[in-house]
Formats: sequence, structure tokens, C-alpha cells
Amino acid sequence: MKSKNIFSNKQSDFLEYLLALSKDPNKKIPSIKNIGQELGLSTPCVREQIELARNLGLIEVKPRKGISLLPYDFSPAVVKSLYYAIKSNKEYFVQYSDLRNQLEKSFFIESVKLLDRSDICSLKSIVKNAVKKLNCDQIQIPYQEHRAYHMKIYCKLNNIFVEGLLKSYWDMYELVGLDHFADLSYIKRVWEYHELIIMMISKGEYEKAYQFLEEHINLIYERKGSILEEVE
Repeated sequence: MKSKNIFSNKQSDFLEYLLALSKDPNKKIPSIKNIGQELGLSTPCVREQIELARNLGLIEVKPRKGISLLPYDFSPAVVKSLYYAIKSNKEYFVQYSDLRNQLEKSFFIESVKLLDRSDICSLKSIVKNAVKKLNCDQIQIPYQEHRAYHMKIYCKLNNIFVEGLLKSYWDMYELVGLDHFADLSYIKRVWEYHELIIMMISKGEYEKAYQFLEEHINLIYERKGSILEEVE
């Protein structure tokens, strides 16, 4: 049975064209006019294909610098689709949050066993900075530390799709405004768990660290109703 092509012939041809270029890092992407001549496409059609590739995160377009290929990243296409979904129905953020939680649990022990001493020191530093923000006279919400902490735990996994899905979660977390969430008691509990998790990881007690991760995730489920109220 012939597989269904998810792209039009023009889109497929353009993506194949980019793939061919990616195999030769010394070769620059030609001008729009030259691309059109090579592929037999009109200038408006080439611009359309370029915009598709840009939205997929495959290329970068800059004035005077032209078109550049980017290293493959799964998240740009995911986050754009997520943004539309969540704006149409905020329940989708809760569903994606559930997916992210299960993803973190599934890869947690495998990931933390790959962390070296430098990674663990970085995680401890992230926790220290976050706690400092929460306990200073002018309290700050440590959103960037929260994102950095979770992404750092999975940094050695070497799975571009897991990384892309997790990164997309944090991109959406920020886009829908949850980085401004200000329930101080909840946030402090979250960072208590973060500190316990890294303490167990540093001791090599991975199963105990996983138990604390599960308890941390349960806090999120307790907050499920309020998340829907907070999503713009």
C-alpha cells in the first residue's frame, strides 16, 4: 500500500532540497530566485515553502545574511501547534502537562544516572538561586530556575524528541502566563522537592529521588483546577 504524503509535491521537493543541502555544510542556500530556477517554482511559491520551513524550525532567514539551515529541533513545530490548541481550548494545556509529567517519570532514572558531578553542582546552584529569590525581601518567582532545573535533569539523555517535548512544555508555560503564578506556599513546596530530589541524586539514591519526583508531580495534579483558571 502506498503511504500517504503529508506534504504537497512542492513542499516535499523543497524539504528534499534542504536535506540535500544539509549534507554539504560548506554549501550555502542560494537566493530565492535561484532556488526557484533550480526547482522550477515561482518566487511566491518559493517564499511560501521558505515560510513553512521557517515555522518548522529548519531554517533561519535574516536580512542581508539570507537563509541558513539550523540544527534539527523538534520543538518549534510542536510549540506552534500547542499554542493554537491551548488558545482554542485551555484544557489542552492540562492534557499536555499530563504528557510531560509521564515523560519525565519514564525517563527520570535513566537520565539522572547520566549526570556527572558538574551537572549535579549546576542543579544545586539552580536550587540555591531559586530559594534565595523566594526568601529575599522582594520575593521573585524563580521561573527561569524552574525551567533550567527540569531541563538540566534530562540534558544527558541524548533524545532530541524527549528534549523537544519538554522544551515545548516550558515554552507554552511561559506563553500562557503561568510563569507569573504567585501562590508562594505552593512554589516553596515545589522547591523543597527540587532540593530533596537533587540531594538523593547526589547520593546515588535514584529510586528515592524518583519517589520525591512523583510526590512533586502530585502537587501539580492537586493544582489542576487552578491551572485552568490561570491559563489566559
